[in-house]
Amino acid sequence: MSPLSGVEDPRLTPVLREDRVCTGVTSLRGRLFLSYPAADRPGVQVVEVLPDGRRDPYPDRAWNRADRSPDSTFVHVNSLRAGPDGRLWIVDSGARQLGDRQVPGGARLIVVDLDADRVDRVYHLAEAVHPTSYLDDVRFNGPTAYLSDAGAPGLVVLDLDSGRSRRALDGHPSAVGGPLVADGRVVRDATGAEVRLHMDQLEVSPDGRWLYYQPASGGMSRIGTRWLDDPSVPVEETAGRVEPWCDTPCTGGTAIDADGTIYLSDVERRRVLALASDGSVRTLVDDPRLVWVDAMWLDADARLWLPAAQLHLTAGLNGGQSAVDYPVWIYRMPVDVGPPARDHS
Repeated sequence: MSPLSGVEDPRLTPVLREDRVCTGVTSLRGRLFLSYPAADRPGVQVVEVLPDGRRDPYPDRAWNRADRSPDSTFVHVNSLRAGPDGRLWIVDSGARQLGDRQVPGGARLIVVDLDADRVDRVYHLAEAVHPTSYLDDVRFNGPTAYLSDAGAPGLVVLDLDSGRSRRALDGHPSAVGGPLVADGRVVRDATGAEVRLHMDQLEVSPDGRWLYYQPASGGMSRIGTRWLDDPSVPVEETAGRVEPWCDTPCTGGTAIDADGTIYLSDVERRRVLALASDGSVRTLVDDPRLVWVDAMWLDADARLWLPAAQLHLTAGLNGGQSAVDYPVWIYRMPVDVGPPARDHS
């Protein structure tokens, strides 16, 4: 991507060169995994980057095959993440694209055992999604997982032991997205309509007490996890416990470190901000190459991975015309603090 303005930051190292739009990266037990949202063209959705540079479909080709049935195949992988248990966790949005209806049985959290390189467990989330849901990302807090719903605004709370899931903050104003702005323009779909991504980014504080979340259009809120984890808490009580936290910009992705600092990409200005646990904000890096940085990953060596996904330049988010400037790069830069202990794998 040719710089539009500004100076390239020498701390940013180009690490991976992709010929497709890539929005997810995670490292786990010395291995590296990527996810592709099929935003520019269909194909393999999850790969392992092998030592020789090859992209190997993961966990196998069968899971990545183009199949209309969600049985043992991905419908639409939106994110992937190393879990605190040393396994790879993959979020299947359940809808083929944002705005599509849910494929029956498609909304899942898929867990892969790295020792056997096979799917170990599938959490089916049908009881917690709406027809217009688009599951976006996942974070963990002990025996609970939280999944954001960018299609039908709200949060899915999953009990990892029982496999039961339920909705929280369903339609809450803090979960509802406004118009997206990237590189100075409103993001529009192939029909010209404004794109709205509802609850999208989410992070759990290192002590597990708080869930921070926001729609992609910004405005970060937080809520005590105690109000989410207890299914007996009335809906009205949970809704009343939401606190506005920070007036954030339009954001592609976030990560959190062991001090509770949240790194968030500003897709309006091609930069990454650092939001400290006291609510103060500073610019971490400002670079013209950071074109819609999506789901970031903070590895155990305190290196922040930044996929410059160019997502707003894909046809589906650019009025029907692709303007992606290939290759798509994933960058990496050192930061001062590593991930929370639960994210070390």
